[in-house]
Amino acid sequence: MTQDRGDERKFAVEEVEGVAAPRRAFVEDAVEESGAESPAEKLERKKDYLEGFLAAKPEGVSAGEPGGDVYEGVIAALRDIFDPEIPVNIYDLGLIYGVDVGDDGHVAVTMTLTTPHCPVAESMPGEVELRVAAVPGVRDAEVNLVWDPPWDPQKMSDEAKLELGML
Repeated sequence: MTQDRGDERKFAVEEVEGVAAPRRAFVEDAVEESGAESPAEKLERKKDYLEGFLAAKPEGVSAGEPGGDVYEGVIAALRDIFDPEIPVNIYDLGLIYGVDVGDDGHVAVTMTLTTPHCPVAESMPGEVELRVAAVPGVRDAEVNLVWDPPWDPQKMSDEAKLELGML
């Protein structure tokens, strides 16, 4: 309660000896929403509420777009190729700069290597081309090896950094 007298405000203060603690809440006291569902069933249903959402594929996506079958198959194939010197796949290592899937099944992969002097500079693009061409729905594959922008460890995924002890 306040009283105004020009610029001066006064507050009424009430002194008390103590306040009783509020009653503790218990699970048994909770109101059941559906009534027929036990707490264990509800817990099982809500255990990972994002699981279905994260596993769902986008609707109306063509096979060559991210989320489409061909695109995701190409990414999975790239994740099966490991750098011989670093125990991480080339996709999570950040060596893949782009994946373009055409409507006709032509796939172009733009990639780099950790360094131009990499011992697999001659064989890695060929292996990528063979693995991508083996994906169902891919008519042919093309690998473009680029050096600009140069690769650096910041291009690695968090999973790769964790695997290498960088996180």
